[in-house]
Formats: sequence, C-alpha cells, structure tokens
Amino acid sequence: MRRAAIIIPARYHSTRLPGKPLEKIAGKTMLARVCDIAKKAADIVEGAEILVATEDKRIAEHAESCGVRGVLTSSRCKTGSDRALEAIAHLEEKPDFIVNLQGDAPLTPPDFVAAVLTEFYSNPDLEVVTPVTQLDWEALDLLRRHKQATPLSGTTAIIGKSNEALWFSKNIIPAIRDEEEMRKNKKLSPVFRHIGIYGFRSDILKRFVRLPQSRYEILEGLEQLRMLENNISIRAVLVDYKGRPAMSGIDSPEDILRAEELLKQYGEIAA
Repeated sequence: MRRAAIIIPARYHSTRLPGKPLEKIAGKTMLARVCDIAKKAADIVEGAEILVATEDKRIAEHAESCGVRGVLTSSRCKTGSDRALEAIAHLEEKPDFIVNLQGDAPLTPPDFVAAVLTEFYSNPDLEVVTPVTQLDWEALDLLRRHKQATPLSGTTAIIGKSNEALWFSKNIIPAIRDEEEMRKNKKLSPVFRHIGIYGFRSDILKRFVRLPQSRYEILEGLEQLRMLENNISIRAVLVDYKGRPAMSGIDSPEDILRAEELLKQYGEIAA
C-alpha cells in the first residue's frame, strides 16, 4: 500500500509577520485553520499522515493542541520544501508522496490538496504534481489590475496537451493575440493561474532540495522553475474554486483583515 504525507511548513520567524502561524483569523489561529484543511483532505483520500514542520517549539506545541503532530526542523531551512524533507525523517514509515501545504494559506480549499494526492495515487510514477485553475475573463481582468499595483503577485502557467506544466511566470502568459474575438466565443480565458501547493514523489523531493538555485528560478523567484530547468516533470491538475474566493498566502496584518472579511462574506469557506 502506498503512503502519503501532508507536511505543513510553519515558520515562526517570518520577516514580514513574526509569529505568523499563531496569528488569529476570526478567532482561530492560522495554523489551526491550515491543520483543518489538511485533515479534511486526508479524509477525502483516506489517510495521509499530517505533520507540522517548524523551527520553533511554540508552533510545534500549538500543532499538537490542534491534533496534528509537530516536529522541529532546522532554522537553516531555506524553503518549505527543505523543511518538508527534514520533517519526513521523523516518520517511522517513509511516505511515497509528500504534499507541501504552506502554513500561511488558511483559505486553501481542502479538495485542492486532495486532488494532488488523488493524482499521485492514480499515477504513482509522476514526479511532481501541482494544482492550477483556468481563469475566466473576469478573473483574468482582476489579475491584470492587481499586477498594475503589485507586478510580482500571482503566477501563471503554460500547460501542455497531457497536462504537463511547460512553464511558469510572474508575467501573465500566454499573450493572447485575438483576445477580443476569443472573449465572444469562449467562457474561459486560455490563462491558467498556479496555486502554490506541491506534491512530490519522495525521491524527487530529495533530489530537488539538493539542486542549486537555477537561472530562471532566481530571475522570477519561482522554485518550480528549478524543477523544469533540471528536467523534473510537473503534472498540472486542474481545480475549480466554484465561487470560493482565491486568496494566496498571508504576509501582513492587512492580509489577515482581508481573510477575515472573506470568511465573513463567504462563511467558513476553508473549514
């Protein structure tokens, strides 16, 4: 039987928002919300093990109070992927697949995490799996407006015929030559937005974290480009927000207020 693990990297010493995983969003800590997401995803796919990986004892103890095992990892981990690899060393039975679910993404739909795991269970030879969503024209227009103020917000992807990821960029790709005509005939745009959840086959995770940063990874600030530049294949799995708000990670007090407003507007969308 193949085994999977959902690892939640949760760092206390965030530069922009220290103690971020312990910040409360509508009365519930960010980490507790992410743990609930992982639990629901594990229920959907029947039994992935869940760990919180952190460099701080306070977060590890809080994870335990949320019913999830917390393990201490090195403060020198540069990325969540490095922390996830360290975390699985604490497991007696090593997983075949590891999903990296960031501890600062409390509005992630649980079915997105489950979709990554399901793809692995169906195709155990896959190397990396990550979710993408196809934007309708309204969502594409909104992304364009956001990028006028924050050009490096939001990542888009080019997807091949077999759902393999061909490229990712902080620019909006592809360019659309006949957009006006396409808008008349198609409900969805040809733009896919990347959602920052990664599932790794265990041997690929070990290989990936040992690779030096790559040229385009450094230029764009996207670690998935290190995978592509080193011939690690990435399967894109298509997911749908189904009217739920799309919000990426929490990085500031303003983001917390926005998340609380979304929870109020849409109900407990991530729980």
